[in-house]
Amino acid sequence: MKPRVVVLGAGISGHTAALNLKRKLGNKGEVIVVSPNSNYQWVPSNIWVGTGHMKPEDVYFPLKPVYDKMKIDFKQAKALSIHPEGDAGENKPYVTIEYVSGTDAGKKEKVYYDFLINATGPKLNFEATPGLGPDASGTVSICSYNHADHAWKELSKVIEKMKKGQKQKIVIGLGHGGATCQGAALEYTLNVASLIKDLGLEDMADIRYITNEMFIGDLGMAGAYVKNAGYVAHTKNIISALFYEYGVRWHHQSSVYKVEPGKIYYETYQGEELTLDYDFAMLIPPFSGVGITAVGPNGEDYTDRLFKPNKLMIVDADYESAKKPYHEWSGDDWPKKLQNPTYPNIFAIGIAFAPPHTISKPHTTPSGRPLTPAPPRTGMPSAVMGHATAMNIAEWILEGKPSFRHKASMAEIASICVVSIGYGFRGIAGSMSVYPTIPDYNKYPDFGRDINYTIGEVGVAGHWFKYLMHHLFLYKAKAKPGWWLIPD
Repeated sequence: MKPRVVVLGAGISGHTAALNLKRKLGNKGEVIVVSPNSNYQWVPSNIWVGTGHMKPEDVYFPLKPVYDKMKIDFKQAKALSIHPEGDAGENKPYVTIEYVSGTDAGKKEKVYYDFLINATGPKLNFEATPGLGPDASGTVSICSYNHADHAWKELSKVIEKMKKGQKQKIVIGLGHGGATCQGAALEYTLNVASLIKDLGLEDMADIRYITNEMFIGDLGMAGAYVKNAGYVAHTKNIISALFYEYGVRWHHQSSVYKVEPGKIYYETYQGEELTLDYDFAMLIPPFSGVGITAVGPNGEDYTDRLFKPNKLMIVDADYESAKKPYHEWSGDDWPKKLQNPTYPNIFAIGIAFAPPHTISKPHTTPSGRPLTPAPPRTGMPSAVMGHATAMNIAEWILEGKPSFRHKASMAEIASICVVSIGYGFRGIAGSMSVYPTIPDYNKYPDFGRDINYTIGEVGVAGHWFKYLMHHLFLYKAKAKPGWWLIPD
């Protein structure tokens, strides 16, 4: 039988891995993708869906036609359990899945594998903050195209009230002290503010940004010094200037712990328990693993061999490093292979792997609530990890032994972030490239990163670049001719 690679999840990291695996392996290997979602979505453009500039169908497409073309087997199902040693008397590892649609809905199946990639992405853990989310307090999110579409419908209602002379309170940010995706919350804030300004309604809007960052511009990666035109500036100065320009007031060092309709409760780093009233609120929830279990050959619970308590997968990271003081953390703590140490044929990429610790310095409020952004791993890092892991596995299969020539560590790769403001030819963007993603003050004592490759600017070029990326990466994800030539 041909070697079989099973990929759990078809987001940016999983889809990237699947396409690259099949292109490299050809007919010498079998690739199976298991995902409960029938569509692929280009998540960065949810910002524009949430401001009415794009429709949901502009940012997604059905997966099955692409996988049929690539000769990848697609199963629209959710993974329930991993059996890394198979069943007793049969040493064939497999995943138990459950179909979620069609005539097979509810049917369970064993999917055997030679290699397994966990790319399930996160569970949107609204429950971690009482009252958070569309089904509870009426707050919205932009974490999926459906959520973003709902956010735009709710924002439209607020805009109509402003047009009638009713001042509205708008709050955007992080809905938990340990949440991540500060970049997305920041970008949505500036896009909403830009839209309201273009409509001439800025006097009718009180726009607030609430975040668990210790300083604006931390972005979950301890901030960054960026170089532009010979000058070096910090992200906190750049983002503060943008907020001033668009009339956004901010509340940093804030751990949201409860939400009620029209009211957000949070505790500050100094221990004050305060509230923010809102007419419209977009709060990004914290993430956790999706809750897959692991089972031994005789039904034993093996979950702790594969997953941390937060349900994210254990890989080749130095988890003991989290016990060290913050100033002793380094890029060496981070996984280089994204490989499970107990079962070397299992990998985790994107948000699915458990990081060794945060990137930003951890803090708590006086009452013990978290006040530390989780490490961001979406977008470019997810794609790079997916590509590198796919190539490492494919070469292992083709060569008969592992070589791990391709870099998958966030301590060894760059990240590019584009915060676009507005839409169309009149928009601008704050663009930033950081290298490496994980700061390394031993190697780069002045700025923590290589300042020659950690650059940024605010201008129209970055905005056009992001719009181009939308079309290029959807083209790539559809496996159109020459798709592999487009960088991750």
